Amino acid sequence: MTLIYQSTRDENNKVTASQAILQGLASDGGLFTPVTMPSVNLDFDTLKDASYQEVAKLVLSAFLDDFTEEELDHCIASAYDAKFDTPAIAPLVSLEGQYNLELFHGATIAFKDMALSILPHLLTTSVKKQGVDRKIVILTATSGDTGKAAMAGFADVPGTEIIVFYPKDGVSKIQELQMTTQTGDNTHVVAITGNFDDAQTAVKQMFNDDALRQKLADQNLQFSSANSMNIGRLVPQIVYYVYAYAQLVKNGHIRVGDKINVTVPTGNFGNILAAYYASQIGVPIGKLICASNENKVLTDFFVTGTYDKKRDFKVTTSPSMDILVSSNLERLIFHLLGNDAAKTKTLMEELVADGEYTLPEVDHTILDLFAADYATEAETSAEIKRVYETSHYIEDPHTAVASAVYHKYLYRTKDTTPTVIASTASPYKFPRVVVDAVREQAAADDFAAVNDLEKLSGVAIPKAVKSLDKLPVRHDTVVSTDGMQAIVESILGI
Repeated sequence: MTLIYQSTRDENNKVTASQAILQGLASDGGLFTPVTMPSVNLDFDTLKDASYQEVAKLVLSAFLDDFTEEELDHCIASAYDAKFDTPAIAPLVSLEGQYNLELFHGATIAFKDMALSILPHLLTTSVKKQGVDRKIVILTATSGDTGKAAMAGFADVPGTEIIVFYPKDGVSKIQELQMTTQTGDNTHVVAITGNFDDAQTAVKQMFNDDALRQKLADQNLQFSSANSMNIGRLVPQIVYYVYAYAQLVKNGHIRVGDKINVTVPTGNFGNILAAYYASQIGVPIGKLICASNENKVLTDFFVTGTYDKKRDFKVTTSPSMDILVSSNLERLIFHLLGNDAAKTKTLMEELVADGEYTLPEVDHTILDLFAADYATEAETSAEIKRVYETSHYIEDPHTAVASAVYHKYLYRTKDTTPTVIASTASPYKFPRVVVDAVREQAAADDFAAVNDLEKLSGVAIPKAVKSLDKLPVRHDTVVSTDGMQAIVESILGI
């Protein structure tokens, strides 16, 4: 039986996987979400010797079950290839007291590559499956990494345009240059004078604007999404948690059936939600530890049961987590409420109208899987230095937030369950931050810090960063949040 994806806000809005990937965001504003989990044969005695590609096929064939075997083989082979600088794709590094799952070995050195290298192939396959002859317009807001990874994936893909919005002063210099130097005739990057939440809210409004949707249709165009609101972005992220458990078994760190904990630096909630889905298909996960930076809206939510976005927005050294409205949390809320779309819609409307909502009675078997805490800027910097001094290993600031929060959890609970840290970006994305933390003195600039980082870490400068400062800037448009729709219409000529 085909797996059904339902909107979190309308129980009658149900689609197949390829239809959900094609639409990106449900027309009612909800997110397409599986209402039942597929059955997956997670035989870790066998999976411990499987390649990343083989694990991907097992997981994706279960969740994307209206794709043929040949279609999935093509998508997987096209995605997980020489773009990654290691055959392992997502290597697991054993440090003192934790296991860092390195998700940054793709073309743009961030975890978004793990899913955005395959999404263009899933999307173009979905277009053919659904008999759609419209050009697909990928419209995405980014807090730093999704934009570059999406553009790298979709650059010059026939039948697509991609428009990315990012907060002008809310990303690192490396992240910004990665985006603004992006090549491809179909790529468009626009900075906004607001923050990520402003960009994400405006993008959602454009998706839900009936008049704009009709304008697009009149020009044979259709919106889709490349961020984790799109189930085609979210499902491939489940794969690496299955793979990580298999590698722990292979390396003798655990036995099959032993529980692990997973700590995830969390902004838009997609990455940790993928870990939750991994637990629901059989990965033995004890705790999902949600790590926030000083924008600790998720920490407060899990502690109090109230989601309250009415607070100051803080720009931190972990910018991809500088988010006050975590879109993917809506999917977890939907599950917490027993997959009740009407109740979920009410809470989401309260968030828009009042800036907050409070959970009613929920399924505690789900809620109790989660723990949450946050790391201050000082704690993040101190953790980068601590890990370097104990393991001669440099974490990026997002990974350091997760690492710091995990050690707080360990101290508080004495729970010594083997723990995987989702290591979401290369430190080369944030060279000044990590070099400053290790040396406790400021680097001259980002690119001087890149050279310092190579000496400190012993890790060669990745291709994604080398000579980045010499590339021509191709995208320099800056608009206000109010001007986002106008620039989209101008780019598309509608």
